[in-house]
Amino acid sequence: MNGAMDRYELITRNTQEIVTIDGVNELLASDKTPTAYAGYEPSGKIHLGHVLTVNKLIDLQNAGFKITVLLADLHAYLNGKGTLEEVRELAEYNKRCFIALGLARATFAFGSEFQLDRDYTMNVLKLAQDTTLNRARRSMSEIARNMEHPMVAQMIYPIMQAVDIMALGITAAVGGIDQRKIHMLAREGLPTLGYRAPVCIHTPILLGLDGEKMSSSSDNYISVDDDEKTVEKKINRSFCPQGVVDDNPVIELFRYHIFPRFPEIEVERPPKFGGDLCYGSYSELADDFEKKNLHPMDLKKTAASYVNLLLAPVRKTLR
Repeated sequence: MNGAMDRYELITRNTQEIVTIDGVNELLASDKTPTAYAGYEPSGKIHLGHVLTVNKLIDLQNAGFKITVLLADLHAYLNGKGTLEEVRELAEYNKRCFIALGLARATFAFGSEFQLDRDYTMNVLKLAQDTTLNRARRSMSEIARNMEHPMVAQMIYPIMQAVDIMALGITAAVGGIDQRKIHMLAREGLPTLGYRAPVCIHTPILLGLDGEKMSSSSDNYISVDDDEKTVEKKINRSFCPQGVVDDNPVIELFRYHIFPRFPEIEVERPPKFGGDLCYGSYSELADDFEKKNLHPMDLKKTAASYVNLLLAPVRKTLR
């Protein structure tokens, strides 16, 4: 348990939305162990945007939830990300990263291990009967939704994702806020299959280091397998206007990645610049930065140091 932080605080911190808070309270009041999951499509490098949901799974793990990580190899295949063999190989790599990041106690499930079963297929077909074409299209990923000619497979994808929750016995689904439409489809549709609507826990979408939307083509993110020098270079050139807290990607690193893992943050500064500083909470650091008591370069240097500490176990595992 994280200091004096109680279960409710661990569950709700650094979330953008929870549907519903009453549902969370019901899970906490129940005698049964609550279960939570997040699904990850093996389609590229794991970066700090993904780690936002990993951190939430760790919070839930510390709050007494049984955690499942879905390595969605069949979903990646449907999305045209490679052959099943190729995405399975990438999924194994992702699994090693997730374990090193703190999910060693989680259960890992490959989609292809259960998504081809007869009962699963029947539930997908039943939910498809209750889902309009417009509803399925709205639930598609943003990229697929904006394609001129999306494939039928990309409409099956969200229906499968809803049925995953039932198949894995999940009471709380975790994802970025971009997963909201799919999760709402699950909340509406799963009760028609005799399964309770899951609690849905949504994390924010992390800004890219340039202050724009995070994108692999922009290379504005930190991968969990970046070496120390690469992390330092990326953070040193990142967008970080002095005194500005909102939409500041370096400040976000402290809020969503560093403070959840470290009780105190030390900022090392030469005596001529005021000497070292120590912060016991994100709000203290953000307040000092907003008052311009903390220079952007000191913020960046400290962020790089702590992000490298966070990523050290991943580098060791992949060595």
